[in-house]
Amino acid sequence: MTGNIGDQKFEFLYHIADAKFKAYGKTLKEAYENAATAMFNVMIDTSGLSMSESRDVEVRSPDIQGLLVEWLSELLYLFEVDGIIFSEFKINSIEKEEDGFLLKGKASGEPIDLLRHHFDTQVKAVTFHDLEVECDKTGRFCVQIVVDT
Repeated sequence: MTGNIGDQKFEFLYHIADAKFKAYGKTLKEAYENAATAMFNVMIDTSGLSMSESRDVEVRSPDIQGLLVEWLSELLYLFEVDGIIFSEFKINSIEKEEDGFLLKGKASGEPIDLLRHHFDTQVKAVTFHDLEVECDKTGRFCVQIVVDT
């Protein structure tokens, strides 16, 4: 993905065996949304997909890094079980709870049609390898993820 770092949503990074990417956002929610977009674009070009199906997503984790893994893992699970290619993501809230964090969001896309959809790579799992969730001095968020392909 190209553009100024200020408006860049994500970029793919070199990894010898798997897929690695960074996603950016003005808020933590936006960075997590862009990470989901990047993960699905590892598998298929999501531009031009319809938003005919939606799923609500709610995940918890003891820490903010694990919350990113849980979010992406749940989306991957819904992709595999419900057969939906997601291309639009909206996180409604990320809340601090007594024992960790709660994320509530929604993913939208369209049912897989193998006659129309041509997959580049299969994402098998979201990993904790090289996982980063950071906020720079300007307040912009950056997350880094490696997915097992």
